[in-house]
Amino acid sequence: MTTKTRSAKARDTGLDVRLPKETCTDPKCPFHGHIKVRGQTIEGVVVSTKMQGTVVVERTLLHYVPKYERYEKRKSRYMVHAPPCLKITEGKRVRMAETRPLAKNVSFVLVENLGEVSLPVKGEEEVKS
Repeated sequence: MTTKTRSAKARDTGLDVRLPKETCTDPKCPFHGHIKVRGQTIEGVVVSTKMQGTVVVERTLLHYVPKYERYEKRKSRYMVHAPPCLKITEGKRVRMAETRPLAKNVSFVLVENLGEVSLPVKGEEEVKS
């Protein structure tokens, strides 16, 4: 799974995403491998990159509780395959697409890097204008 400069053409995934600038030899890459994407497309934030070829992406949702007339925060974590051509690090916003099961807990693959996300620092208050 080495990366090199863009020489081979990237495959069309059927999604409206930017193609990676580099190529890779990963067979599980949706652009340069044999994986087809189908189903859901979800956005989230990368919280861990400690596994080989897999990252943990967290997605937070607001759920309305009618009894209290307020919202509660809910979060879910996904194990997602990260192709080496995307060069993903922690703290990045990413878009992932559903695919066939790649491992016991991995059924999504990263398809786009959406850039940095501003994470609040613990103990720091938000500035209100």
